[in-house]
Amino acid sequence: MPGLVAVRDSKNPHRAPLVFTPHEWACFLDGAKNGEFELP
Repeated sequence: MPGLVAVRDSKNPHRAPLVFTPHEWACFLDGAKNGEFELP
């Protein structure tokens, strides 16, 4: 998928991958790096 980021579920590899734009993926990675998804 040129121009997109595809992420598959390694526990369910037969399921279709989730697909994100590069911008969406970069925002997710920034949030993960900055602790945005940490539990209180």
